[in-house]
Amino acid sequence: MIDGVGVVAIGRNEGARLIACLRSALRDCRDVVYVDSGSSDGSAEAARALGAEVVELDLAIPFTAARARNAGFRALLARAPELDFVQFVDGDCELREGWIAAAAEALRARPDLAVVCGRRRERFPQASLWNRLCDLEWDTPAGPALHCGGDSLMRVEAVSAVGGWRDGLIAGEEPELCVRLRAAGWGVERLDLEMTWHDAAMTRFSQWWRRSVRAGHAYAEGAWLHGRAPERHWVRETIRALAWGALLPAAAVLGALLWSPWALALLLAWPAQAARLALREDGGREAWIRGVLSVLGKLAEARGALGFVAGRLQGRRARLIEYKTA
Repeated sequence: MIDGVGVVAIGRNEGARLIACLRSALRDCRDVVYVDSGSSDGSAEAARALGAEVVELDLAIPFTAARARNAGFRALLARAPELDFVQFVDGDCELREGWIAAAAEALRARPDLAVVCGRRRERFPQASLWNRLCDLEWDTPAGPALHCGGDSLMRVEAVSAVGGWRDGLIAGEEPELCVRLRAAGWGVERLDLEMTWHDAAMTRFSQWWRRSVRAGHAYAEGAWLHGRAPERHWVRETIRALAWGALLPAAAVLGALLWSPWALALLLAWPAQAARLALREDGGREAWIRGVLSVLGKLAEARGALGFVAGRLQGRRARLIEYKTA
């Protein structure tokens, strides 16, 4: 067992994926907390049977991953206040053997770091195009990073100092936390190590679409919270989503209605951009597919960004955008 490290896993109806997740956590750490967000598949009971402490969130309060991580963090420290580091992991992920020990060593060697993360890989990248896209998304370079994902080892002192996650965020909660950690003088590092297996379980276009909508929402909310200089958090991503996914089609349609049908030629910018992205890679079949989906995804991202804006104007609380149930 690795001293000074505990694990917080969060999930909802992850079934066998959660069992694999918790077994990998209990292999390395004595103190493991599972936070359940209203599962109906017996996840909480299964977690207790494995030996994890279980926190079941109040059903009357809207679920978010941020809220779950905060609840797990508090429960873990109440159980083991002497911990130095906490490994956070999503319930659809399995920790790789050796990761926690190596990550803890990296944090001990670098007291300026608040967070370290590694390579998350899709367990079944060949199962669908959508899974392969996820696997490519996780493949980011090692070294200093602006943010991490849901799987990462964090320094207790640093997370406590900035107040943890924002409970109300429905997406993009780790990048937002990392913005505040870096503003407080802490560093984030991506290690050149295998960290987790992830099972996106995306087999349908509708799931990929909803995941892209959620990304657009996260971009817009992140820009709203931290878009000012010098951070400019997710401002560029929001502008790109709105420009390609909302302003371009709106200009084409309005131009056709108010001026000339030739204004619809503006929409040719979409295939031109897809071709540019494909040819920038190897120009092969998968590169063309990724190019087309990158452009198409901007429509979904724009929808998510505009949904965030509409919600702010109407004073509505954002609701979870879940792609696994789509």
